[in-house]
Amino acid sequence: MQEQETGEIKMEFNVGEIIVRSPRLETVLMVEKFIKDNSGEYKKTELFQKIPKKMMWGTFNIILKYLYDNNKILMDKEGYIVYIWNPELAKRFINRKRY
Repeated sequence: MQEQETGEIKMEFNVGEIIVRSPRLETVLMVEKFIKDNSGEYKKTELFQKIPKKMMWGTFNIILKYLYDNNKILMDKEGYIVYIWNPELAKRFINRKRY
């Protein structure tokens, strides 16, 4: 993990070094919902152990990478996974007047 200037931690996924399987959409949505419902409560390994449906570590990392790349999750300074996606706020910024 590397700290960036904003205080967020850059997440590392190591997907090139582990066995990776493509997750099903329902699995991605399940992990996303679990993170949203438990935002900031678990670190990466704890989250992997607590999710309702068991999966391979590589699949879990692919899902986290997808959510991170799409600005839905971040890792805080202590290493906790936080859900940050807010479509209503995004709409307000997109539709605001620029001067």
